[in-house]
Amino acid sequence: MLSSNRNLCSLFNFITSKHKFKPQTISLHNLTDPPTLFISSHRQYNSQPQYNSNSLPESLISSINLCSSIPICQSIHSTVVKCLSYNVCFIGDRLVSLYGKLGSVNDAHQLFDEIPDKDLVSWNSFISVFSRIGDAGLSLNVFYRMRNEDGMCPNEITVISLVSVCGIVEGGYVHGFAVKTGLLSETKVLNSFVNMYGKYGVLNAACRLFQMIKLPNLVSWNSIIKIHVQNGVLEKGVLYFNVMRRVGIYADQATIVTVLQGCGDIGVGKVVDAFHGNVLRSGLDKSVPIMTALLNVYAKSGRLAASCDIFEEMKEPDMIAWTAMLAAYAMHGYGRHAVEHFDFMVEKGFKPDHVTFTHLLSACSHSGLVDEGMRFFNIMSSVYKVKPRLDHYSCMVDLYGRSGRLNDARDLIDSMPMEPNAGVWGALLNGCKVYGDVELGEEVAGKLINLNPSDPRNYIMLSSIYSKAGRWVDFAKVRSLMKDRCVVKIAGCSFIEHDHKIHRFVVSDQTHPDIKRIHVKLNEIMNKIEEAGYVTNTEFVVHDVEEDVKGDLVKLHSEKLAIAFGLLVCNNNVPLVITKNLRICGDCHNMAKFVSLVENRVIVIRDTRRFHHFADGLCSCDDYW
Repeated sequence: MLSSNRNLCSLFNFITSKHKFKPQTISLHNLTDPPTLFISSHRQYNSQPQYNSNSLPESLISSINLCSSIPICQSIHSTVVKCLSYNVCFIGDRLVSLYGKLGSVNDAHQLFDEIPDKDLVSWNSFISVFSRIGDAGLSLNVFYRMRNEDGMCPNEITVISLVSVCGIVEGGYVHGFAVKTGLLSETKVLNSFVNMYGKYGVLNAACRLFQMIKLPNLVSWNSIIKIHVQNGVLEKGVLYFNVMRRVGIYADQATIVTVLQGCGDIGVGKVVDAFHGNVLRSGLDKSVPIMTALLNVYAKSGRLAASCDIFEEMKEPDMIAWTAMLAAYAMHGYGRHAVEHFDFMVEKGFKPDHVTFTHLLSACSHSGLVDEGMRFFNIMSSVYKVKPRLDHYSCMVDLYGRSGRLNDARDLIDSMPMEPNAGVWGALLNGCKVYGDVELGEEVAGKLINLNPSDPRNYIMLSSIYSKAGRWVDFAKVRSLMKDRCVVKIAGCSFIEHDHKIHRFVVSDQTHPDIKRIHVKLNEIMNKIEEAGYVTNTEFVVHDVEEDVKGDLVKLHSEKLAIAFGLLVCNNNVPLVITKNLRICGDCHNMAKFVSLVENRVIVIRDTRRFHHFADGLCSCDDYW
């Protein structure tokens, strides 16, 4: 950009000498005639710039389009004041937008007030300045002024700019205005309202507006699909996708990526396979973003081998794809593979960024690669010039905490150049729970509760530390504190996909239609694994009750019910893939290992931390998680 700007200096020098401009003060910034103006397009004949007065607006507009700094914008503005009217080619409006784009909102405001004979384009440009920075109040203030001061009648562009920044209350006001003025018949306007209501979870209103669109275009379909997926209603999003195909609208990259991201969030498999087939039939398998989304969703569905296959099929994976593959190894606990992948990526000439290092350090943490993690943490700044962020410190604290080096973790927190957040303290608290450090756990839990008194996880973690140490009086105090503060424990649940449906289980579940068969199967399994050597670990029941009661409680955890259901309904050659909304407990982890052995089944459990692959009585985490 700098060299390009130098090439534009000669035209300004020629123009100013041609017209013998005298330095003068203009109202905005009290700018004086600048030494140079960077104008983007001119021709040279015999090494001398040739000036045509008709080309000046064109050149200035070109300069505005290329401008990337406020000083250059001021230079252009100064020349406009001297040479042209603000209304020529809407150049004043363009400058208003440019000032806003560069973050100089006050200058944009001042210039707008100086523009004479403002028309609808002027007002729309000014509204877009505030909508771009997300200020609904100022956007609506300009909207009020244009209607009441100038008597201007807003159009669909006005409404779309306003809706993009409005909350649900302000958006309702603009919605009412659009109805009164007949602007709601415009497809673009309806699309904008569909997005707005969807963003705030008002799906009924969004659906009604979508139904009002006479001929929905691809943008309309993408909007209605996206808002359902983002609000966790994947099934309905897929339904809209199928209807879109039936009416002859072909999906684009945005459609496919949106649905795949939704599939990854809940770990479904059959839907992903169907979309993969659609991608191949549509010829979209050449799209790196789509294939990266597929890679991600297969990894989140427990199918790491499929993720590897997709990555190997990519002819020219970009940095995002390389990082996605590294993240897949990390979440499945394959730390050595992640390290090798990182080294190969660097050999290929890719420069890792802060996201890459977050996944790499996480992979080291989940695999107990303490020395490797320390090395990568050191070279990320010294070699790759990536400044450590909170996520990186959180990974390192987790790395130390999991390996029992709690003092090192605490020392690292004390040396941080920024204030530790809940993620950093939470990683240390988890280490305190694993290694039974009650004193440090009390201190860390106190900090976490002060940071976020409404987060139930911190109370639960502290009460677990107390129960493990047999300090039931302190345990009761924490639970009483939760009750006094109305902090509700998140109910643990497990999900398993079967017959195009997601089946949900909670502890001691009695709601599933096949619950009687499930309990029979679970009792059968428990008897078999007990004969093989399994012993119930009641340490994970945080209640001060008799041991036999604890045993009954732990046997009905949601993971165990999901495993029993999977054994009832899934073919023997298909892995059981289960998703847990909390961290898997140690007893369920042990039970899954025994089930994989006696039933000769592969079981994959995804919890909030990572994936566990159970086969032949072993887990991929080597009991280190």
